[in-house]
Order: sequence, then C-alpha cells, then structure tokens
Amino acid sequence: MVGISWARPRDRPAGGFVNWQDLYERARAHSETAAGYYNDNVRVETPDGPVNVRIPIHGADMMDLRPWREDRVLTAIAPHVRHAPRLLHASADPPFQVHEFIVGDVLNDVAPRGVRVPAHVLDDVVRLFTQLTNVPEVPDAPADWPVDGDTTAFAGLLSALTHRVYDTYREQYADLFAALAIPTEPLVPVDDLWQSLTPRPFGCVHADVHRRNMIVSSGQTEFLDWELALWGDPVYDLAVHFHKMGYLPDEGDAVTERWLAAMPSEHTAGWEHDVEAYLTHERIKSAIVDAVRYSQLFAQGGPYPYPEHQLVASMTAKVNAARRYWHHQEDIDTETVEAALRKRRNRRS
Repeated sequence: MVGISWARPRDRPAGGFVNWQDLYERARAHSETAAGYYNDNVRVETPDGPVNVRIPIHGADMMDLRPWREDRVLTAIAPHVRHAPRLLHASADPPFQVHEFIVGDVLNDVAPRGVRVPAHVLDDVVRLFTQLTNVPEVPDAPADWPVDGDTTAFAGLLSALTHRVYDTYREQYADLFAALAIPTEPLVPVDDLWQSLTPRPFGCVHADVHRRNMIVSSGQTEFLDWELALWGDPVYDLAVHFHKMGYLPDEGDAVTERWLAAMPSEHTAGWEHDVEAYLTHERIKSAIVDAVRYSQLFAQGGPYPYPEHQLVASMTAKVNAARRYWHHQEDIDTETVEAALRKRRNRRS
C-alpha cells in the first residue's frame, strides 16, 4: 500500500499521531460529503481538530485540463501562497489527500452572484495572483507542455480539450445541443484569437478561483481546490476568474485596476485583447460542458448544487453568453432550456 503512514500533521498541536488509513476509511463511511466534479470532500474529526479528506470521484467525466496532481501543486505553492490549505498527507493507493480544514463561510453563501462581495475579497484575489508569480515551478510538467511564454500553444491546449469534450458527447447529446442551438463547429470563434495572443512569462495559475472555492473569515479569504492548477498564462487566470466569479461591474473594474498595479509588467503585456480571447473560449466551453453536466444532473435527479430553477437560469445565462459568438441574434429563453433538459430526463426515466 503506497503512501499510508503514521505521522503528526505539521504545525498542529501535539495531541497524538494520525493513522491516515483510518481517516480515509472513516471518510468513505461518512454519509455527508461536499462533492465537486472530481473529488468528494469529507470533514473528519481528529484529536487535534477537523481535517478535510479529499477522495477522487471514480469515473468522473474529464472536462478540464488536469495534468498535475493537486498534492504536488500544494507542495509547490506552500512557501509562496499564504492562504491556501496545507497538505497534511497524500496517498497514491488508495488515492486520497488530507488537507487542513479551513474554518469560515463559503463566499457563495455570503455573497452569491449579484451580491457585492466583502471589500477585502478584491484585494485578496489580487494578492493571490501576485503571489503565484513567485512560484518558481510546478514539478513534473508533461513532456509536451508548451515552453515558457508560448501563450498560443497554451491556449491551444484549452480549446483542444473543449473540442474533445464536444466530440465525445455530440452524438449522445445531439438533441440537446440542437435545442440549445450549439453549432457543429462551436470553437471556430477562438481559432483566430489564439494566433494573436501576446507572449508572456508562464507561472502557476489556479484556474478555478470562484465563489464556491473561497472561504471568508475574519476579513481574509482562503482559496481552495487546486486540482485544476496549471503552469501557464497568468492572464488566463484573471479571465477564468472573471468568467466564473460574476462580479458586479465596478468590482470587476477594481480587480482589474489593482491587478495591473500589483502584477509584474511582463505578466500583463497585451492583457486587454487576451482577456477577451480567453473569455470567448470560457463562455463557449461553459455552454458545452455545462449542457452535459446539467443534463446529467436532471437525468439523475440531483444532487443539485442549487435549486432546480436556479440551475435552469444558470444554464440559460451560459448559453446566451456564448450565442453572440455564434451569431445568433436573439437570446434563448429559460422555458426552452428547461424543456430541453426535462426532455432528456424524461427519456432516461
């Protein structure tokens, strides 16, 4: 068995030793989990306080680039990023991690979309992005990973995966894609945009900073879920953050202004065009990926991340954000989206 050990969690009170395998078994037996798309998160009590046990979801659909193991990312960023979970243990067989448990409120519970975030969050986000430029490397990069500064190749990896997702599901979800007017070549709008990206130094990017991955407490923000972290373009991190965060307009302007002031200038060159290029891709990707994911949730009857009517509204907004790139003149309405999702559920039932 690989990676199982008795050890004392670093920087924790000297209350006893931890049997990691026992924590894992207790987590597996736990009925209450906080599930993401790739991992279940289980709070498990120990004599020294709670920990978070992260267990991969078997058979999860691969909708995102994930070339790095999260435990190695956490190890690489630990000396440079203050407000991220500490890795306490990682096991390859069985696969699981143990993170420190972050106490606080999920930002989405305090300030969902449409609600102003606490003022400190804006500075905390910029501080995170700035600290990530100090990470010298994330070990074990794939052999074919783009060379430093090749933003066009990096972006090409993003859209290539979205192409694969679309091709994987295009037949099975043909009726849904047709009902949502997703075209047969949905990524054509980004192909030319990639060719005009500005070269920039690469760095560690979180690639998933949004309200459900942020814990707020005592005027500070902790940033969770580093499973999608990449070595790539820092402008992409800003763009995907804007896409997933849904700031009020003045909040987004404030983050941009502070980001430009705080980041090294070589990391922001050509940012205006390139943020829009990445946003174009992310909006198209969301329409495709979330059409599949939300349809699966409807077919299974949950568990829903939020009430069903909000799910429909969210899917409608995602499709409409992409439709302008596909030259559709009118928005799709929630009734059409709901009917398409329910049609697939009725077919499965």
